[in-house]
Amino acid sequence: MKFRGKVWTFEDNIDTDVIIPARYLNTTDPNELAAHCMEDIDPDFSKKVSRGDIIVAGKNFGCGSSREHAPLAIKSTGISCVIAKSFARIFYRNAINIGLPILECEDSLEEITSGDKLEVDTDKGTITNLATGKTYRAKPFPEFINEIISAGGLLSYAKKVDNRCTQ
Repeated sequence: MKFRGKVWTFEDNIDTDVIIPARYLNTTDPNELAAHCMEDIDPDFSKKVSRGDIIVAGKNFGCGSSREHAPLAIKSTGISCVIAKSFARIFYRNAINIGLPILECEDSLEEITSGDKLEVDTDKGTITNLATGKTYRAKPFPEFINEIISAGGLLSYAKKVDNRCTQ
């Protein structure tokens, strides 16, 4: 999968309460969750994001609770993928389950700033900063994870596999 978009940067330890504040967890409506994504850090974040944009963050992105609302809120804003130095384990799994591409990249992401444009190739594990021309290496997904994300998440993937098995 390939993505190209404008960067939104965040620091280390962005927890699920920051991604989607607990006061909005009474809904699973993707549009409602998107409207409140990251609002405690940037009240206008969801209004400024464009479809295809990319989040770049530090270590331990998505720490906190196990709620699936957090990656769903991000995906529903139109963010195409999230790149971080590391992810909280349950956030990582939840993101894959809902079809949100995420990449771990331990390179010096501090050189990437908000507003830069990136080109991301999840198959090759490359991240190219189009503003500087510098390329970073990320851990590419195994093929089965790419298939889950391409299908739109684990449930869609399971339906697709089930349909192949019953034909």
